[in-house]
Amino acid sequence: MAKEVQISIKMEQELRDEFMAVAAVVHRPAAQIIRELMRSYITRQEQPNAETIAALAASEKEEMNSYASADALYRSLGI
Repeated sequence: MAKEVQISIKMEQELRDEFMAVAAVVHRPAAQIIRELMRSYITRQEQPNAETIAALAASEKEEMNSYASADALYRSLGI
């Protein structure tokens, strides 16, 4: 288990009060919500690695098929 540390955040009293009220309404600890927000923020900031960039570039060069229905897609895949 990772070592837990504490952080302090300065914010407006009204923002804190509103946040705590919403956390209480959804029956979740405020710290849990903050951790989820932080993880989500980190994920959105991550850049794709070289392998992902290469795969995206290769897929853009390939001809894309479109299908009129899911059944047509399944038939083309032999499913």
